[in-house]
Amino acid sequence: MVEPRRLLLIFFLSTLLIAYSNANVEEIQKDTEEGDEEVKVGGQKAQGVAYDARSLIINGKRELLFSGAIHYPRSTPDMWPDLIKKAKQGGINTIETYVFWNGHEPVEGQYNFEGEFDLVKFIKLIHEHKLYAVVRVGPFIQAEWNHGGLPYWLREVPGIIFRSDNEPFKKHMKRFVTMIVDKLKQEKLFAPQGGPIILAQIENEYNTIQRAFREKGDSYVQWAGKLALSLNANVPWIMCKQRDAPDPIINTCNGRHCGDTFYGPNKRNKPALWTENWTAQYRVFGDPPSQRSAEDLAYSVARFFSKNGSMVNYYMYYGGTNFGRTSASFTTTRYYDEGPLDEFGLQREPKWGHLKDVHRALSLCKRALFWGVPTTLKLGPDQQAIVWQQPGTSACAAFLANNNTRLAQHVNFRGQDIRLPARSISVLPDCKTVVFNTQLVTTQHNSRNFVRSEIANKNFNWEMYREVPPVELGFKFDVPRELFHLTKDTTDYAWYTTSLKLGRRDLPMKKNVRPVLRVASLGHGIHAYVNGEYAGSAHGSKVEKSFVFQRAVSLKEGENHIALLGYLVGLPDSGAYMEKRFAGPRSITILGLNTGTLDISQNGWGHQVGIDGEKKKLFTEEGSKSVQWRKPDQGGPLTWYKGYFDAPEGDNPVAIVMTGMGKGMVWINGRSIGRYWNNYLSPLKKPTQSEYHIPRAYLKPKNLIVLLEEEEGNPKDVHIVTVNRDTICSAVSEIHPPSPRLFETKNGSLQPKVNDLKPRAELICPGKKQIVAVEFASYGDPFGACGAYFIGNCTAPESKQVVEKYCLGKPSCQIPLDSIHFSDQNDACTHLRKTLAVQVKCA
Repeated sequence: MVEPRRLLLIFFLSTLLIAYSNANVEEIQKDTEEGDEEVKVGGQKAQGVAYDARSLIINGKRELLFSGAIHYPRSTPDMWPDLIKKAKQGGINTIETYVFWNGHEPVEGQYNFEGEFDLVKFIKLIHEHKLYAVVRVGPFIQAEWNHGGLPYWLREVPGIIFRSDNEPFKKHMKRFVTMIVDKLKQEKLFAPQGGPIILAQIENEYNTIQRAFREKGDSYVQWAGKLALSLNANVPWIMCKQRDAPDPIINTCNGRHCGDTFYGPNKRNKPALWTENWTAQYRVFGDPPSQRSAEDLAYSVARFFSKNGSMVNYYMYYGGTNFGRTSASFTTTRYYDEGPLDEFGLQREPKWGHLKDVHRALSLCKRALFWGVPTTLKLGPDQQAIVWQQPGTSACAAFLANNNTRLAQHVNFRGQDIRLPARSISVLPDCKTVVFNTQLVTTQHNSRNFVRSEIANKNFNWEMYREVPPVELGFKFDVPRELFHLTKDTTDYAWYTTSLKLGRRDLPMKKNVRPVLRVASLGHGIHAYVNGEYAGSAHGSKVEKSFVFQRAVSLKEGENHIALLGYLVGLPDSGAYMEKRFAGPRSITILGLNTGTLDISQNGWGHQVGIDGEKKKLFTEEGSKSVQWRKPDQGGPLTWYKGYFDAPEGDNPVAIVMTGMGKGMVWINGRSIGRYWNNYLSPLKKPTQSEYHIPRAYLKPKNLIVLLEEEEGNPKDVHIVTVNRDTICSAVSEIHPPSPRLFETKNGSLQPKVNDLKPRAELICPGKKQIVAVEFASYGDPFGACGAYFIGNCTAPESKQVVEKYCLGKPSCQIPLDSIHFSDQNDACTHLRKTLAVQVKCA
């Protein structure tokens, strides 16, 4: 009989795939050091990246990969070190990013790797923090990024069909991808060269459109795979959501619950990798808030790793900001603010801390997960245990799941009675000790505060300049030109003008009847002027970009002038045949004339790309001198506003609150911080986004701010704020398990770091701040959330005093959850398992 350890050795020998240098696998050897057993190739420690059915093997060791997506152009280079540092402190060991083709090659043959597009600097910073990197080259990336990352000029290549077995597209894709890989190789950034890059991705979620191209889609996948392998990056390549990823490329999962939805690797020798675990949902203008709880995220991660997963990437860990015109169609300027790090780079608790805890709990299970054999046991109708046991050793890890979404359950596991909250997983790194439950948060919570800056808003005076709509433009065509082709992604705006003569008999005879201007458009929106008067605006949406503008207008006998300002809110970022998408007016008519409906679609139209203020660069110090500014009136369409403000106090992040504004763009010292759209309300009757990030790197002691207001907003209530998360909280009950941070593995066994493992409330102020006030404290049955806690039916009267004793004046504190510290007299809830909820203020 062959012993289990020998069987395991044979399995790994038969499935190991080396992704570099044509190395031959001779043997796999492992030591016994805390799950970091060394995998040797040819009798020596491997220097590079390999994989087998269980995991990636990096420099001879298996790794559980906890990756966070951070996109370098969605923040400023001065923010990168802090973002990477906070990710690492959150238990992240890998940083993932796309590569942004249209940022790096905005004009064919002209490259940009400076500032926020300094890809090499970003990867080197990851390396300096001793983290791994995953580079998703694409070059189509989607990412809710303008045009899915494809440069606009690519649309105008003759005969091109994007993302298909099409020679013009393949030529340009190959050239760019080769250039990127060569650039990274020259800087020695791939793991076999000693760099941090352990994985690279070609294409992106192609399976979703592959059938639209039929056989050209199938052959394109094969071509893309061969292209990737030919570049000799010597790391494994991946294709996300690609069932037919050609060998040896790894197909990976994207989604919210890949532990249950992933159909698995398409070959037995490939590991299960999760490239996008969505931390919430990106928003488009008109959306309500997007939410995903820390508990649900932790559940999904524990589930995936319990079922043979070895890598998760949070999309996004830090979303950041779509500066300028970089967002895709209708996508908000703020991107994935609900990630563990919010738009301003501040830790969103408990998401950041609870994920840190699940990473720690899973790391305590490494030895059993890497070298064990899984068994699934049924513990109840909706309860199960997945147990990983290393044959011939004591290494064992268990994941106890309660999939009942409403009720907690008690299960018996190996003689222990264990309570499982509804829809939760408990992690037992030694198959005996619960160190983590996905539903029970032991880390702190926090609440975000926007604080009006006294310095920045002092003497904040506005001036205005209003654009005049054109009357007659050159560049004439019979019909209005298509808007994407007309603007070529150089601006959001283009004017269309025409004129028509009307006689007295054409106009309505009744005074209360007015003609109606109707414009049917393919998107995204228009502003209409008739005889110099603003007639109104209309727009589509992310779901339905086409719309119809229809307004009563004042026409006169004689010559009438119509001017339409078509606008875009980003280019499309997904779907098949993107190069064939269209926008702009398609049918223009006037209704209600005595002579009937008049179709003026082919009346002859003049065109102008962009608006005058853009061409004069009114958003810059020098450009702003080219026009006469005046004191603002009640507001109106197509108006520029200019002002100055001093840099806000302190070093907290900065934002501008766009109260009272409609739609437009903001520039700070000549740099655009993105589009705003405050009057596009969500179903909750509130703007999707009200605050807009101003990076500290954009600021000087005195700052020029310029707003372009397209509609009829007035900036009198616009103001500058600083942002903090100085309101921190904890809510811990007597049923909470001890934190996994209190455990370690030594000599192959789980051991506590401290003697007292009772639940406790833990609070840590951000930065170098201290706890200056206890705003809420209740030991009993409090309810609510951080920033909105309430006392329940019973509470210990001394709750606040106890918390003040432990916490006041300190940067951090721990409050034992023990009735000995709180009075037991007159306890109206003796039968109740107590909860301690605390809210404090840091400063």
